[in-house]
Amino acid sequence: MKRRFEKGFTLAEVAVALVLLAVGVLALVGSSAMVARMIGQGRQATVVAQVAAARIEWLRQLAGSTSPRCTHPWFATGSAAAAGITERWEVAAAGTSRRIVLSLEYNVPRGSGRDSLLTAVSCG
Repeated sequence: MKRRFEKGFTLAEVAVALVLLAVGVLALVGSSAMVARMIGQGRQATVVAQVAAARIEWLRQLAGSTSPRCTHPWFATGSAAAAGITERWEVAAAGTSRRIVLSLEYNVPRGSGRDSLLTAVSCG
């Protein structure tokens, strides 16, 4: 009896290919979920950084808007909240260079996040 060669795949080869394909698809799903989380965290970090930069710029403008510098009544310790971000800033009471500490608290999926920024404004 003559055996001829048939073209095609065996059942074992198809099973191995399906297992490899399933592992690859599961790896892609897992990594895409991680990427989505990282994008969300990056978006939140960008918003918080923009809020912090705007607050520091506002305080610097207040400090420079009066003569002598740093005597504006709003250039003082305070707080504000908007869009899920709570800001608290402390301005040193006296000196030719005023230290400003800005603390931000914001919501993250697993609770709350906190960041702080330290800078100084020249009043001389």
